[in-house]
Amino acid sequence: MAGDPSNKDKIIGKRIDKFFIGLESAFKFVKRFFQEVWFPPYEFKEVIRQCYQIGWNSLPLISLTGFIVGVVFTNQSRPSLAEFGATSWLPALISIAVVRAMGPLVTALIAAGKVGSSIGAEIGSMKVTEQIDAMEVSATNPFKFLVVTRVLASTFMIPILVLYTDFVALLGAFTNVHFNELVSLSTFFVQVFDAISFLDVTSSMVKSLFFGFTIGIVGCYKGYNSTKGTEGVGKAANSAVVMAMFLIFIEELLSLQVTNFFRQL
Repeated sequence: MAGDPSNKDKIIGKRIDKFFIGLESAFKFVKRFFQEVWFPPYEFKEVIRQCYQIGWNSLPLISLTGFIVGVVFTNQSRPSLAEFGATSWLPALISIAVVRAMGPLVTALIAAGKVGSSIGAEIGSMKVTEQIDAMEVSATNPFKFLVVTRVLASTFMIPILVLYTDFVALLGAFTNVHFNELVSLSTFFVQVFDAISFLDVTSSMVKSLFFGFTIGIVGCYKGYNSTKGTEGVGKAANSAVVMAMFLIFIEELLSLQVTNFFRQL
């Protein structure tokens, strides 16, 4: 019966079972990656090709977004500092915000949307059209060729893109500050580098590595386990973006706590 409590218990039980089965499957997928990555054959050409796809093809979008972030954040911060007559602190404030949080987070979220969905859709389409099965028959390791290469490429390229985003955002901030306060380029960047520390840059790069790994592994996992034909490909791309963004925010929160701990030492 529809109102039978036992039916509701079964639905809740199935959902819990499905969650833990999915968690186990994801753990095994990550474990397999770390097992495969250390042993030959090493697909260097494919890694380089994926680095090009992830890095170079993301530059236009990241350039525009980073520049806008720098300009908008400067405009939003100026009135608050002006109330205390502290607009001269704008370069220091912007550099701390961009290097510590905004640069890595904006880059990771853009990459999750662009790169994560692309990886999920590409591998998902190969899965549902049985191209992965064909690779196994032809004595090619599809996991190493498709998954390991893309995860390595995203892990390597996201930190590089973060550095580029930081530079472009600071350039946008300088443009805004220069036209409003007539600050020179050398003065602006002297204040920028005085405000940030080695720990700021190091923590930014370390968490960017985790962001890149998360984007790559989630996109590959969703695509590699997609089903139900073309409908499954769309679901794989969509769920890859959602899950990657969710995990990125969790990693950002955890990295903030760890960084604050080291600052207090």
